[in-house]
Amino acid sequence: MLLEGREMDCIGNTMQKKAAELERLAEVLVTGEQLRLRLHEAKVIKDRRHHLRTYPNCFVAKELIDWLIEHKEASDRDTAIKIIQKLLDKSIIHHVCDEHREFKDLKLFYRFRKDDGTFPLDSEAKVFMRGQRIYEKLMNTENTLLQTREEENGTFERALVATEFIDWLLQEGEMATREEAGQLGRRLLEHGIIQHVTYEHHFVDGPLLYQFRMNFRRRRRLIELLHERSRSIPESHDSPFCLRKQNSDGGNTSFLSVSPTKEIKVVVGVRRSSMSSSCSSSGYYSSSPTLGSSPPVLCNPKSVLKRQVSPEELQTPGLFVKKTVTVVGDAVGWGFVVRGSKPCHIQAVDPGGPAAAAGMKVRHFVVSVNGRNVLSQDYRTVSSLILTGPRTIVMEVMEEA
Repeated sequence: MLLEGREMDCIGNTMQKKAAELERLAEVLVTGEQLRLRLHEAKVIKDRRHHLRTYPNCFVAKELIDWLIEHKEASDRDTAIKIIQKLLDKSIIHHVCDEHREFKDLKLFYRFRKDDGTFPLDSEAKVFMRGQRIYEKLMNTENTLLQTREEENGTFERALVATEFIDWLLQEGEMATREEAGQLGRRLLEHGIIQHVTYEHHFVDGPLLYQFRMNFRRRRRLIELLHERSRSIPESHDSPFCLRKQNSDGGNTSFLSVSPTKEIKVVVGVRRSSMSSSCSSSGYYSSSPTLGSSPPVLCNPKSVLKRQVSPEELQTPGLFVKKTVTVVGDAVGWGFVVRGSKPCHIQAVDPGGPAAAAGMKVRHFVVSVNGRNVLSQDYRTVSSLILTGPRTIVMEVMEEA
């Protein structure tokens, strides 16, 4: 029996190591794709000529390093080289003639494999890309799959029922049979894309609840590629604007804002249901999917407001000043967090994001979004308006005079 127990522990450790490897691969793929879209938008990637030959959709290594430093994605040229080398090692980018296996600070042409159709679609990458497509489809369409639900005396936000998820996969044509849909669910769980809400079950076609563990929309910092450790906390799905900054030592996470004084609270060894009073309506999220352990519980930070303000008070002459902010979203979002209700307020702003560049600040109150008055709406409605609208959003906000 002792040998049997050791064998089970060995199998469990092997599965955890495999899951961690897949999770790191997924993070590299997401980070690489976000960078590719940003470089296309910035015209760093474009058709280039050399010796009478045109190389489509490529970038110059030296120019990319300049761009990374300018956009504070790397502190120096050596760090920038190490970051891009990670993408080259994972076959996300390559030299246009495949003559250089090392990324060099020279006027050499490199290209993202996704731009020339040479990205190696192995079984792991296919599962990841399928998971990303399903995630985006669920987030971008009106459906009732992701809801606040209860299981085992716990309440879980943005949870879906396995049977309903399989029904949806079949309805959307993602899978042909129920058995194949169930197999896809199991692979998504094994790759760290979804998880059972209490980590006690694999994916099965039944009434159990599952959540997406990975937030494909979170803005990744390229420096994260140099950190080999698995995520110490899960992704937040409360809104696509959630900003978090991971410490390099894998410790607690701080909520990133213009004045980062608020801490995300991580409580270890308690059940989710016992946290409901302190987490309020913003929700809480689980950590690493180790079966049989008590997962940490992540709570959103408390409001940054000094006091609650009513819509009537906002419109009182002399107390607040109205501003119009035009935010052009980039490849990974707009870079701010909306919270509160009647009226909503700006909870945090990514200092390096589009919202900060447009002049948005923490504690701004949201008056309208693209011409629609939202003073009487909650943050979920405001977030939905932004998500379903154009990439360029025009917001009227109020700040104290």
